[in-house]
Amino acid sequence: MKKVTVELGERSYPIEIGTNMCFSDSFADRIGKITGNESVLIVTDSFVKPSAEKLAALLKRKVAVKGIHVFPEGEQSKNFATVERICRKAAKLHLDRKSFFLAVGGGVTGDLTGFAAAIYMRGARFIQIPTSLLAMADSSVGGKTAADLPEGINLIGAFLQPQAVFIDPAFLDTIKSFNISLGFAEILKIAATFDADFFGLLEKNAFTLSGRKDPALFEEVLQRACRLKADVVAKDEKESSLRAMLNFGHTFGHALEKLDGFDRMYHGFGVSCGMYMACRLAEELGLQEHRDTVRLANALYKYNLPVYFPARFGAKDVYKAMLSDKKAAGGKLKFILPCGIGKGKIVEGIPKETVLAAMEKARSGYEKILP
Repeated sequence: MKKVTVELGERSYPIEIGTNMCFSDSFADRIGKITGNESVLIVTDSFVKPSAEKLAALLKRKVAVKGIHVFPEGEQSKNFATVERICRKAAKLHLDRKSFFLAVGGGVTGDLTGFAAAIYMRGARFIQIPTSLLAMADSSVGGKTAADLPEGINLIGAFLQPQAVFIDPAFLDTIKSFNISLGFAEILKIAATFDADFFGLLEKNAFTLSGRKDPALFEEVLQRACRLKADVVAKDEKESSLRAMLNFGHTFGHALEKLDGFDRMYHGFGVSCGMYMACRLAEELGLQEHRDTVRLANALYKYNLPVYFPARFGAKDVYKAMLSDKKAAGGKLKFILPCGIGKGKIVEGIPKETVLAAMEKARSGYEKILP
């Protein structure tokens, strides 16, 4: 088992990583030590429900599981109405502020469960058991919780650190194969932003990692991704400066997701296209050489991720959608731009024409796929 600690003083918590960990008898003991005699509500979606029910049966031996709340899978459920239903289920089960909300699912489940826990009785507690690679490598760590509004993604939410995060790659056996690619978008993002050596490892082992052919290496990658994010969160929990760097590709990506109506443009795909657009914008500003853009594009290709944003979206429409993103302060866009692999910076005040020109290049360009 591998372990990472998010260092936040009295609110520090462990991230434990181990294949088949969550369905062992010892896991019920582990959760029981955290929750004690307090009530637990498990929250999951309709796709993960069978795994969540199996986990609930195991946990009931040592944990006071009071019930399971299931919501329809998909980004369409990531709204305040779902958060309200989770809280009402908790109230019907007589949970109090000492109780625990246990998120079993992907990024949507983790965000909604954490948000519900943050506002239920002005703050309950929660534990993350991510079941998608994207959630394992990124969204389950750091305490960001949220729901969407029609006007934009993650516009309502709260910061609430979990009591613990348990990452079991065995859950990935049950998900659709393209979800592995979605998760690698976030892993490539954090490597490209903070760790050139880690990015090199991902480049070199794309075939092995995307096919999960080496479990030990796969766990090492998860550990390194979580450690990078944990270090950033420890230094800047509320995203006042450094943590904003984790949004590389997200300003563009969120706009694409919104324009798509959360249909085919999944978050990982949006981030992938967004990173490429950010690279082209960095080139326009002289911050990055084209060879590094090509290098990132090739890595995305290797993990079956898109690079060029769909032709059905106009550049001006994408720009307008970006203005509704929560990272647009006072109507001004803030971009996380690369300065070579493993480095980046926050840039504001870029002329609209420059951004549009970069987007057009991101739509029409071509990058050689390396062997």
